[in-house]
Amino acid sequence: MSFKDKLLQGKEVEWKTLGEVSKVLRGKRLTRSELSNDEKFPVFHGGLEPLGFYSKSNRPKDTVMIINVGASAGTVGFSAVEFWSSDGCFCLEHSEALNNKFLYYFLIGEQPFLKSRVRVAGIPTLDNFVVEKLQIPIPPLEVQKEIIRILDKFTELTAELTAELTAELTARKKQYSYYREQLLSFEGEEVEWKTLGEVTIKSYSGSTPQAGNPKFYENGTIPWLRTQEVKFSDINSTEMFISDFALKNTATKWIPVNCVIIAISGATAGRSAINKIPLTTNQHCLCLEINPQKALYRYVFHWVSFNHENLKNLGQGARGDLNSSMIKNFKIPIPSIREQNRIVTILDKFDTLTTSISEGLPKEIELRKKQYAYYRDLLLTFPLSEL
Repeated sequence: MSFKDKLLQGKEVEWKTLGEVSKVLRGKRLTRSELSNDEKFPVFHGGLEPLGFYSKSNRPKDTVMIINVGASAGTVGFSAVEFWSSDGCFCLEHSEALNNKFLYYFLIGEQPFLKSRVRVAGIPTLDNFVVEKLQIPIPPLEVQKEIIRILDKFTELTAELTAELTAELTARKKQYSYYREQLLSFEGEEVEWKTLGEVTIKSYSGSTPQAGNPKFYENGTIPWLRTQEVKFSDINSTEMFISDFALKNTATKWIPVNCVIIAISGATAGRSAINKIPLTTNQHCLCLEINPQKALYRYVFHWVSFNHENLKNLGQGARGDLNSSMIKNFKIPIPSIREQNRIVTILDKFDTLTTSISEGLPKEIELRKKQYAYYRDLLLTFPLSEL
């Protein structure tokens, strides 16, 4: 706050309603036939992504907009270019007392309030009087410009960090893919080939207890895996649980730990995982208990993951479904256990590194967003004077 006091240098901050200092303008809707990607000016309606482009603009650059209809009602945006405003967004007319970028940053902090005032009966709608009655601080223009400079810098740094982390993740994924291909190609090497069935002790499937039957799900403690949770990774928990009653009265069965689980149905067909806990599955998972005398389960997992597309391409029917026979007959090279262990050690390290970056990326970005929001609110919080 002392920094902001230095910015103000004793000057007062006036408060007014937004309607007193700016007109809340509503645009004109265009038909889809009037839109074209070949035109110059973006068209905004019920969101911050352009619907398309138009040959004319009805709003100048550096305009603040507030979406007033649909799922995005109450969302605040800023356009650095001229654009066409449809009736699905309010635009705030430029004011001599307010720098539009300052107003944008302030309104970003008011989004929760704006969204809370959206009428949800029928199509979600934000009324213009809600925006017009919103109280806005008006510090001196030079103070507004300095606050803009600081927040622009935060925005730039956040974008740079996101780009760096994304580039790092992309590089690690490429490196991982390169080494996995090198380690699992076995080109020019003499290696024994077997089918997945030949290195499997036992295979398991499961079932889906009747949806809506409380006896199958209420107070359930037994982990129950669905194919959408099979994502080329270790599984340490499941999103859903079933009851002992379901286990006794359906085809679900306990699956021992460290099975190679392969999704066999629909969009997820061919994806694989390893269960690190005992669990049950739906009927769209095939679980292979690997014979440790013949192959390491993690080696089999890496091979199956590497061949995801090849497995997926075996799918039949409109959904591209696999079956137990297709998977068990799929060939796998079997080097010595010592060589398998070497391959697994290398690929596990890459997998851990890539996963940690993948999981850490959104967390780091969210942390930066919270830090940014904290400083934005700090810079834009002024004593509220009576109107």
